[in-house]
Amino acid sequence: MTRTFGQPPAAADFEALAHAAFARIPQPFADHLQGITVHVEEYADAETLADLGIEDPFELTGLYQGRPMDAESVWVAGELPPRITLYRQPLLAEWCETEVTLEELVIHVVIHEVGHHFGLSDDQMHGLEDSVH
Repeated sequence: MTRTFGQPPAAADFEALAHAAFARIPQPFADHLQGITVHVEEYADAETLADLGIEDPFELTGLYQGRPMDAESVWVAGELPPRITLYRQPLLAEWCETEVTLEELVIHVVIHEVGHHFGLSDDQMHGLEDSVH
């Protein structure tokens, strides 16, 4: 079976999907998302991939950068706000290769990265993701 696609979604489309995913996150988590910024890049840069021990840029669809809430302190200053970066090309490739909608892929990545913000385990992240659907 051959799937055909029109024009691929732009970075702004990914941002809109990410913000829609944020809007679906339940309380009490939703109260603690202020200040997290969302960015869309085509791929992770070589330094980021090397830092994570990843060779293939298609293996990284999203990244949380920031101090997890459970490690925050009033004594820490001068840090950039937490950010989630979505990597457009790897997400597009996964979308094309699977039966999963682009919206569901972005929700999955956003929830996973938000989980890092809260310092959640993988099991807790899955529970949060289940509560969003």
